[in-house]
Amino acid sequence: MVKSGKFVFNFTAQSKKSMNSLFGVYECNADAKGRVMLPVAFKKQLTKELKAGFVVKRSIFSKSLELFPMATWNEMTKEVNKLNKFVKKNVEFIRMFNYGVVPVELDSTGRLLIPKDLTTFAGISKNVTMAAAGDKIEIWDTKAYEKFINENTVNFEKLAEDVMGGINPSPEE
Repeated sequence: MVKSGKFVFNFTAQSKKSMNSLFGVYECNADAKGRVMLPVAFKKQLTKELKAGFVVKRSIFSKSLELFPMATWNEMTKEVNKLNKFVKKNVEFIRMFNYGVVPVELDSTGRLLIPKDLTTFAGISKNVTMAAAGDKIEIWDTKAYEKFINENTVNFEKLAEDVMGGINPSPEE
C-alpha cells in the first residue's frame, strides 16, 4: 500500500488482477512517422494483451514514455479516479497524469504509432530503447536511456537499500 495524503493506493490488490511483470530491454528504430516495431519478446509476453491495445503516456519522473497494456491502464485509472475531486491538488494530479495519454494498437506489421507530441517530449528521433518496468514498458531515446542508466548506476546500491532494505520477504500465499 502507498499513502498519498489521506488516500491509500492498494497496489497489492491491483497486482493480483494484473498481468505478470514484463522483462527485457530492447533497442529498436523509429521511422519518420514515429512508428516503432514492438520487439518480438514483448509480443510473446503480451500475447493476451495484444488485441485489447495499449495506452502510451508521458512518464512522470523522466523524459521518456510509458506503454501500458489496456487492462493494466484501466486498473490503475480506477485507483486514480478514487481521488477526491474536491481537493485541488488531486484535480491537478489527475489532469497532469492524463495529459498526453493516447490509446495505441499494433498495426498489421506489429508497429506502434507514437504521436509526434510524445516523441518530441521524450526526445525520440530514430534510435529507441524499450525497457520493461514491472507491468509497463518504458520507451526512451536510446542515448537518453544510456545516459540515465550510466548516471544512476553508481547510486543504485544506496537506492536498493533505501527502497528494499526494510522489506521482509513473506512466504507465498
